[in-house]
Amino acid sequence: MLRDDLYITVPSFFRCPISLDVMKSPVSLCTGVTYDRSSIQRWLDGGNNTCPATMQVLKTTDFVPNHTLQRLIQIWSNSIPTRSESDSLPSLTQDQARDLIKQIHNHQNQNEYISKLTSFAAVSDENRRFLAANDGFVHLLIEILCGSVPKHVKFAEEAVRILDIIIDKYKDREKLTKLMISKDCMSSMLVLLQRGSLSSRIATARVLEAISTDADSKLYIAEHNDVLSELITLASSESDPEAIDAGLSTLICVSSPKRIRIRIVRLGAVKRFGKLLSESNLSVSAIEKILKILEILSSSREGRAEMCEDETCVPAIAKKVLKVSSGATEHAVTILWGLCCLFRDRKALEAVAKSGGPTKILLLMQSECSPAVRHLAGDLLKMFRVNSKCCVSSSYDTKTTHIMPF
Repeated sequence: MLRDDLYITVPSFFRCPISLDVMKSPVSLCTGVTYDRSSIQRWLDGGNNTCPATMQVLKTTDFVPNHTLQRLIQIWSNSIPTRSESDSLPSLTQDQARDLIKQIHNHQNQNEYISKLTSFAAVSDENRRFLAANDGFVHLLIEILCGSVPKHVKFAEEAVRILDIIIDKYKDREKLTKLMISKDCMSSMLVLLQRGSLSSRIATARVLEAISTDADSKLYIAEHNDVLSELITLASSESDPEAIDAGLSTLICVSSPKRIRIRIVRLGAVKRFGKLLSESNLSVSAIEKILKILEILSSSREGRAEMCEDETCVPAIAKKVLKVSSGATEHAVTILWGLCCLFRDRKALEAVAKSGGPTKILLLMQSECSPAVRHLAGDLLKMFRVNSKCCVSSSYDTKTTHIMPF
């Protein structure tokens, strides 16, 4: 929280363009401009269809949580000193930050120095670029991650938090990936996922996503002991939106190899994400990512079997059509098309029919959806028409029979 008795310089990009206050829940519109959620929601609820900052007409009123900015604001806010501290803890200059980096190894309270550099990084993009360009500092963070766990988990947590903040500014991501693999950091990263605070678990997941640059690195990460299990837990067992988003994003990133998709299924991801999808308090971004990972898992025989056997998963997917966003609808329709048309699973057809799927698919056909989605929807309608006698007519109950396609 900001303190009224201090003269604090607030970074301009931390302020909402509407309220001019420091943002509590930053979200980005399709125009790329970020606002505080409550402010932009009031603007949209007032009947406006433009971006307040640019006055561009919005193609969609969906907004995406800006988790990176939210974490930067939180770090900055936590670093604001009290009046008694303000004289002894001024903002660092780049020269001072450089000196701190040189002294970390020889300083007894290394956590304090890393914490100061984390606050320094939170202030501006310029500071983050400065730290990311310092190869010695990046190597130091990796050494800390590889050598400090499990004895000094707190120190490793500080290191992974600052690495998470600056990693987007690091120019050679492949070089960083090779360095972390050569140092064999995965054991330490797993400990952080298992024993770290929620914020450090989130940061760890994001760093793992950032270094998943090719097939080899994805396999290296995903096949390391319990990493996949911990990522699934992070994405499905926490109520924190950032945790859900970080876990899902990393799972999506590392799941491209077929054997990894099968491992994710065998770890019970389909059931857990199907249950999560049926909840009503998820953000648009979380729903889209859950549907994306389920779409990926549905490409394997094991994934399809789990979805069709689970009583929650397929109905939850069908209910998201036309309910959330165009992206969520596209993922949902692609999954249903794969289950019902490509693999012709009878249980999936019945589950979609019971969930009111045929009517939704028909309404989707009549909407301004993309040609690709319209084509998939058309195939689904044909499947329901062909199978209407055996699954739809006996289980489908609706008051809107006048628009039924069969």
